[in-house]
Amino acid sequence: MEWIAGPGSSRSAAPTNGRAEPGGAGTDDPWSALPRSLAAMFRPRAGDVAAAILHEIQRSIPEYARPLEGRFGEAITEGIEQAINQFIERMADPDASKEEAAKLFRWLGKLEVSEGRGVDTLQTAYHVGARVAWRLIAEFGQAAQLSSATICRLADALFVYIDEISALSVEGYAAAKIRNAGALERRRRRLLELILSDPPVSTDALGELAGPARWELPEHIAAVALERRDELAEPAALALDDGVLADLGDSEPYLIVADPDLRRSELESELAGQSGWRAVVGPRVRLSAATTSLHWARRALELARRGVLADQQLIWCGEHLPTLLLTTDEFLVRELAQSCLAPLDPLTVKQRTRLSETLLALLETRGSAPEIAARLHIHPQTVRYRLHQLEGLFGDRLRDPDERFALEISLRALHLLRCSE
Repeated sequence: MEWIAGPGSSRSAAPTNGRAEPGGAGTDDPWSALPRSLAAMFRPRAGDVAAAILHEIQRSIPEYARPLEGRFGEAITEGIEQAINQFIERMADPDASKEEAAKLFRWLGKLEVSEGRGVDTLQTAYHVGARVAWRLIAEFGQAAQLSSATICRLADALFVYIDEISALSVEGYAAAKIRNAGALERRRRRLLELILSDPPVSTDALGELAGPARWELPEHIAAVALERRDELAEPAALALDDGVLADLGDSEPYLIVADPDLRRSELESELAGQSGWRAVVGPRVRLSAATTSLHWARRALELARRGVLADQQLIWCGEHLPTLLLTTDEFLVRELAQSCLAPLDPLTVKQRTRLSETLLALLETRGSAPEIAARLHIHPQTVRYRLHQLEGLFGDRLRDPDERFALEISLRALHLLRCSE
C-alpha cells in the first residue's frame, strides 16, 4: 500500500510539538514508541470507528446479528466504545493503570458464558474489529501524512492490544465456566437428592430445579449402581451426556439415567469398556419410582459380587428378573426348600445332590428318561433308577401342579444360592 512508505519516503511526519518521534518500530512496548500527540488526533474520530466496527461485527458474525437491546446491546456497544477509548488513552499515557480495562474484558468473557456462546465468538469479534480499525487507521494515516514508521508502530500497538484483550476475555470466560460448573454440579446433586427422597417430591418441585440443572425432566429413568472393579486403581472419568445425573463420590456411587432405552448404546460404550467400573442398570421405571430402580440395581450388584450373577462389567437387571425374584428373600427361599424337599433329608449329601438335579431336570423338561439322561450326561438306566426313587419319596406330589411349581422354585433358588457359597 502506498501509505506504508519505504526508506527515503518523502511523506512528512505528523506534528509532534517539536519532539522527535520516540523509539522505533518493533520495540517491546509499541505505545512508548508512539507520539503522544496521536491521542488528540484520534479522539474526535473514535465515534465513527466504533460505528464502523459495530456494523461489521453485526454483518459478519451471526451470533451478534440481533437488535441492540438489553444486556446484549449494552455489552457490545460499550465494549466497542471502551476498547477504542482505552486504546487511544494508551497512546496518551502508556504507563496508565490497565486494571479498569482488564475488568471490562474479563467481564465480556464472563458474559459469553451466561449468553451460552463460546469464547471463540468473542475473539472473532475482536479480530473483525481489529481489521476495521486497521483499515481506518491506515486511511487516516495516509490523509494526515503520518510517516511509515508511525504507521507500523500503530499496527504493532493495535495487534498487541487485541492479543491483550483477547487473553483477558479468555481468562474471564474460563473463570465463569469453572464457577458455573461448580454451581451446576451443586444443582444436579440437589436434584439427585430430591429424585431419591422418601417420600417422593412432586414433579413440579423437580421441574423447578431440573431447568437450572440442565436436565430435561423425563417420564422414565433407570438407576445405575456402580462399584470400582479394582480398589487400588482409579476408574476412568465417565463421558456421559447431560441426560445422566451422577454421584460418584458417594460410598455407593450411582447414576440416574433419563430415558434409558434411548441411551443403551451410550451406556454400553462407556460402562462396558475399560472404564474401571462394574455397573448394574436397574429396571426402567417412572421417575417417581427411582428409589425402586436403585434398590434392584444394588441388589443385583450384590449378587454379582457373590457370583450368583455372572461377573460382567455391565449387567442389565431386566435380563435377570427371574434370578432377582427367586433370591429376593433368602430366608423364605430356604424355608420353602426345607419344607418342599424334606423327603430328601434322610439321604446322604451325595444322594441328595444326584436326586435333586434329576428332579429339577424332570420338572423343567417333563421329558422321558433318555431326554433327561442326555441333559444330565448320564445313562438312561441310571435316570430310570433315580426316577423310581423320586416316585417313592414324593409320590403324588410329582403330579400335582402346585407341588411341582413349589419344588421347581425351591430347587432353582437353592441352585442360585449355592453358587455364592
